[in-house]
Amino acid sequence: MSLDEKLQQIVSRHEELGALMSAGGDGDGFVKLSKEYAELDPIVAAIHELRDLQKEKTDLQEMAADGDRDMRALAEAELRDLKERLPGLEQQIRILLLPRDEADEKNAILEIRAGTGGDEAALFAADLFRMYQRYADAHRWTFELLEASETGIGGFKEVLATIRGQNVFARLKFESGVHRVQRVPATESGGRIHTSAATVAVLPEVEDVDVELDERDLRIDTYRSQGAGGQHVNTTDSAVRLTHLPTGIVVACQDEKSQHKNKAKAMKVMRARLYEEERRRLDDERAADRKSQVGSGDRSERIRTYNFPQGRVTDHRINLTLHKLDRVMEGDLDELLDALMAEDQAARLAEVQ
Repeated sequence: MSLDEKLQQIVSRHEELGALMSAGGDGDGFVKLSKEYAELDPIVAAIHELRDLQKEKTDLQEMAADGDRDMRALAEAELRDLKERLPGLEQQIRILLLPRDEADEKNAILEIRAGTGGDEAALFAADLFRMYQRYADAHRWTFELLEASETGIGGFKEVLATIRGQNVFARLKFESGVHRVQRVPATESGGRIHTSAATVAVLPEVEDVDVELDERDLRIDTYRSQGAGGQHVNTTDSAVRLTHLPTGIVVACQDEKSQHKNKAKAMKVMRARLYEEERRRLDDERAADRKSQVGSGDRSERIRTYNFPQGRVTDHRINLTLHKLDRVMEGDLDELLDALMAEDQAARLAEVQ
């Protein structure tokens, strides 16, 4: 199918949906039609703009060929301007036509774990957690702590949060991987630079209908929750540990005083992890012959280095270095995330062309 045929097919489907919606209806069917119609809106608007420009180009070419000298000069000047605009619009349409990641519109579960580096790694994990919290606040997203295992000196061995808002997963999904920090720890008397790391995972938050989870596949253990340093924080077995027997995935939650609430939170994280495992399996099948540089989601892959002595942050996947580490740690992530999203778009465009 040619590009023109594909574009006409989209316009026809948009008109068909409009007619179906005008005919009335309610319930889930109408909601589904409305959602598809709204998703096609920006593509159809760009197609109409493209067709208007193509018609204008034809008219100007005729004017340049048949008009008097002044008219030809005017037409040729407008043609030059139009020819500069057309490629950008065509590229915009190609991007809009790229297959959508169905998880992009979902909320996200953020997991951060301290890696190599002991206490300094745990402190860095806490710094990353605050960085994402500030980014969420700047975008007016809801940021809710799910579970935290603290070290007692302000660090996190592990911390989980839910982030809810518009396009959360689409913006944050490239953050999964190993984040490395180079700095002088507060406990270092000799002023030596240490290197430590933390692992970040961003998972799409899923509903019950997204993942089939049979509780017979789960082993559920309860135990007393503990605070930093191992002290018991309550006297009942309120903490919950879930083990998914077919995959070996383990989720524990002890943040709430209620066993029921801890189990509900753990189930939410378990569903997200199972959903992500399935997404990764399908991605691996589709891309068995290559490994995309951006968006592999491999948690063992070092993706970014935060160098405090030099005040710079480097994303190794796209070779981008920014000399504004202080602002990045305050949640100013848009330049990094925009570059990662643009690189992903370019890679996917290259695959379909």
